[in-house]
Amino acid sequence: MAFVEVAFKTPRKDFFRSPDDLKLSPGDFCVVQAERGEDLGFVVRLSERVTPKRNVKIRSVLRLASEGDVDRLQELRSKERNAFEVCRQKVEVHGLPMKVVDVEYQFDGNKITFYFTSDQRVDFRQLVKDLAATFRTRIELRQIGARDEAKRFPGFGVCGNGMCCTSWLSEFEPVSLRMAKEQNLPLTPSKLTGVCGRLMCCLSYELGTYRSKTEGLPCIGDKVNCCGRRAKVEKIDIFKEEVVLVFKEGQTVSLKFDDVKNEIDQPSTSHPQMEEFPDILEDDLPLETDS
Repeated sequence: MAFVEVAFKTPRKDFFRSPDDLKLSPGDFCVVQAERGEDLGFVVRLSERVTPKRNVKIRSVLRLASEGDVDRLQELRSKERNAFEVCRQKVEVHGLPMKVVDVEYQFDGNKITFYFTSDQRVDFRQLVKDLAATFRTRIELRQIGARDEAKRFPGFGVCGNGMCCTSWLSEFEPVSLRMAKEQNLPLTPSKLTGVCGRLMCCLSYELGTYRSKTEGLPCIGDKVNCCGRRAKVEKIDIFKEEVVLVFKEGQTVSLKFDDVKNEIDQPSTSHPQMEEFPDILEDDLPLETDS
């Protein structure tokens, strides 16, 4: 039995078992089992083997979707606009500290999921009852983070390309200010934060290259002995593969990475900037402001 990854409303995806007698290809719309009822999505890719998440049951593809099924899905997408506005108004009436971000109807109409963001825990039990009475179906309210909110709406990053999270990035990895520090990036919000307001995911992409290139080298700010004289490491350029030293007298010398170990002694300090700069995750941004 093969498996298929099925995408629903961005960015929700999941794997399903595909019956042997059902031939599916990427792009095909299909009806699948849901927790309660049926849902409809399109095939993203095929796979011979899947490692399920712990305590998660892999459900099955039921059938190929008909034209009528796809038309019904489009009707539901239109109804979501009204459901979004209704929910937003009810949140205001209940005075809840939450922002409604998106709405998704299950294909069979047995459930509506409302996605929201909030900086705190929200008691939305009365809101759920109110929404259930209005829409006459199961209601689920799901709190998501700032990154997940950005992932739901395609856009462009500061690089000019489409955001990674909406185009190819499937999982969010932890990102810290230490990553920016190790790459000698300016610690300013406009240069480090993405559309979501959190540290950009791409800060981790080249970190391995920086670490491998600078392994065994002194850090910026280290005091070193070079040719019997004291100097300070002013700059490390991994592209030119050079370490720039500034002597007490003001003289500047550039050394190639291959020459560094032969020309300078071990630094007299053990990476003080790293000791003074602990790991900080994207939820805390004590960044310097733009000048």
